[in-house]
Amino acid sequence: MGLTSELTEASGAAAGTAPALLVERLAYAYPHGRQALFGVDLRVEPGERVAVLGPNGAGKTTLVLHLNGVLSGGSGRIEVAGLPVDKANLREIRRRVGVVFQDPDDQLFMPTVAEDVAFGPANFGVPDVAARVRAALEAVGMTEHADRSPLHLSGGQRRRVALATVLACDPEILVLDEPSANLEPVARRELAEVLLGLGRTMLMVTHDLPYAAQLCPRSVLIDDGVVIADGPTRELLADRELLAAHRLELPYGFRLP
Repeated sequence: MGLTSELTEASGAAAGTAPALLVERLAYAYPHGRQALFGVDLRVEPGERVAVLGPNGAGKTTLVLHLNGVLSGGSGRIEVAGLPVDKANLREIRRRVGVVFQDPDDQLFMPTVAEDVAFGPANFGVPDVAARVRAALEAVGMTEHADRSPLHLSGGQRRRVALATVLACDPEILVLDEPSANLEPVARRELAEVLLGLGRTMLMVTHDLPYAAQLCPRSVLIDDGVVIADGPTRELLADRELLAAHRLELPYGFRLP
């Protein structure tokens, strides 16, 4: 059974029991005193693709770092597929929440692509690592590059290998940090095709409004640590006054699909 099929079955089972992600009243202040989040609520169902939009300093990164327990100590509650995000569950939470960073260099450090993809599942004690590596590389279209050094790949290829390192752990939810950043048009399209073909629950943090429109039917706008709007992406992006009020802007001439 392929990686995507496995996830589809898992998501179907989860749909009857718990949301893929539940954030309730999340508030957080950094140790120096700056309040970054002021009671954020967010619910993502299995299989949903949701964009998290907002200007720099809005609280998007702070929210993401709470999802896999990198940040903690504030107030509120977070659950991933029904499992509370707390110290007791930290190892399993970090398997369930697969974060794909903006810079692939943060995730690719082994001599070969296959070794990079194998690192996560081996570290988490996931069975049949070799099969997971094959399935993850196939899912991102990088099978033929398994024995190459990541240093010899293009930027778009490296981004897809970074995605494969997360997929190999079979997370409940993919969190993508600016996935289209610094990619040329062909690589943007190739990555979008891969992401749309995965059938996975996704939370995509992005400033790239056209990419959000292409990939995510739903968007959440965050600014000053609170959720400003939550609804269909087309509706949010069509509201020019809303975008302008929160320092967001569609490219000149862009038409919503």
